[in-house]
Amino acid sequence: MTETADTQPGWLAPEELESVRGRMPVLYVQAVPVRVDEAGQVTHIGLLLRATPDGSFQRSVVSGRVLYHERVRDALLRHLEKDLGPVALPRIPGSPQPFTVAEYFPTPGVTPFHDARQHAVALAYIVPVSGDCQPRQDALDLVWFTPEEAASPQLREEMTGGQGVLLRQALAYVGHAP
Repeated sequence: MTETADTQPGWLAPEELESVRGRMPVLYVQAVPVRVDEAGQVTHIGLLLRATPDGSFQRSVVSGRVLYHERVRDALLRHLEKDLGPVALPRIPGSPQPFTVAEYFPTPGVTPFHDARQHAVALAYIVPVSGDCQPRQDALDLVWFTPEEAASPQLREEMTGGQGVLLRQALAYVGHAP
């Protein structure tokens, strides 16, 4: 069954979402999936490959809206499962702390983050995953990069809307400043 405004509490119909996006910021969560070694050091960063409406491809992190009356932790788990599959086994603490807050504006240049559809505020998290990740929904693939590979300018160019900036911030946060 497809989730709609009628079947999912807190879910907005497309026309309602469009109206809200034009009037107020929308809260999102973003997750940078990572693999860690026994000492807790990040060894790999997972980036999704998605097709865009214009037929091009881009890399991205896990991202999605927080629903009305939904805890941030629950939104993270929901979006990680939606994008990485049900056996990704993310490790999210009881009270997750974002590594940054990204403000996306519909007007380019206000911040490094841009979303033509809306003004959005995204809480961004580093999330260790230890299970088998199988991309789902609109994600075509998940590729694991070493921190050195993830720091490459070529990879960041494959990310739009400022997600390359977010990736740089994530790398710096885990001790791999580019």
